[in-house]
Amino acid sequence: MSAAEKQAIRERAQELKAQEKGIKGLAEVEAKWKLMKPANRALAQDIHKIIMAVDSEIETKTWYSMPAYYKDGKLICFFQSADKWGTRYSTLGFDANAKLDDGSMWATAFALTKLVPANTKSIKELVAKAIGKK
Repeated sequence: MSAAEKQAIRERAQELKAQEKGIKGLAEVEAKWKLMKPANRALAQDIHKIIMAVDSEIETKTWYSMPAYYKDGKLICFFQSADKWGTRYSTLGFDANAKLDDGSMWATAFALTKLVPANTKSIKELVAKAIGKK
């Protein structure tokens, strides 16, 4: 395992302990946003707004130290900041619980460097489909 992967496992253990102590949801995510570089923070916050506009009942938490979104207690999608893994792009990823199936092959992650109107529309459509609204 890489150092980043080991750190993610440690952070996940800390998340679970924090949840046991009652520190939950958006407060965890907001703390992670503060650790991101400004451009990635803005991207993460914009994606958060887009996801929450699709369904206000989506729950926000962290998952392996990344902002993540749950519906009915099941992980649907997550945001990986480029900062976290040292990549040139951030990623919007979808978990196996997301209802994105399209025949025998479909995408489960999307690279993002910035948001443009077409991205916003695509993200809304993907999240709606992922939670079964489409």
